[in-house]
Amino acid sequence: MKKLALICLGGILLSACKKIENNSALQLSGTVVGLKKGTIYVQKFADSSLVNIDTIHIDGNSDFQTQLNLFEPEMIQLILDRGATNSKDDQLPFFAEPGHIRIETSLDAFSEGKITGSANQKIYDEFKAVNSRFTDQDLTLIQLGFKAYKNKNQLQLDSIRLAQKEVLKRRYLYAVNFALNHRNREIAPYVVLTEIPNVGLKFLDTIQKSLPEKIKKSLYGKKMMELYQARVKSGT
Repeated sequence: MKKLALICLGGILLSACKKIENNSALQLSGTVVGLKKGTIYVQKFADSSLVNIDTIHIDGNSDFQTQLNLFEPEMIQLILDRGATNSKDDQLPFFAEPGHIRIETSLDAFSEGKITGSANQKIYDEFKAVNSRFTDQDLTLIQLGFKAYKNKNQLQLDSIRLAQKEVLKRRYLYAVNFALNHRNREIAPYVVLTEIPNVGLKFLDTIQKSLPEKIKKSLYGKKMMELYQARVKSGT
């Protein structure tokens, strides 16, 4: 009877271990249309530098799949090695999380791949779509500013600078509201860290108070809390 109990306990522990392993695994699959032969590196930030965590070799088949240990949602990226100098067109960052994520992209537009299976990435895509509008508006104002400067039109130049400040203000407010609206997701502190690290302290305080403990204890939640505490200490 005792032996049977030990066997059952061993089975339970083994099952639990498998469950933990599966819960921390990222099943990554995808295809790179047009790529017949090449290498894709999977990278993430560690100690302020990018490190390779996996290497995918493509040889004759543009489909790929791999499994990674990923204990919590984290931004990682695929780097396509074309055998030439790396550029942003060869980088495909995405918000990974345990589970199954699929990436569909192409050799000609590698950085514009479609990512499915990540709840955080889906929300982040929404953020980027709106945020890109602010970028476009700012670029337009910069071009108008060059023309005003070239024509020595100080009145128009002052007006453009005011418009740029307004765009920046709306960009920051959008990011703040995004973080508050998605406070239950790890993408919230990530957006704060990457988009508005120097936002007003009162806004940062509001965001940190709204985050659930689970998010505060996440990878980017901890970094955001460190930023907040440093800002409070310096009073800026």
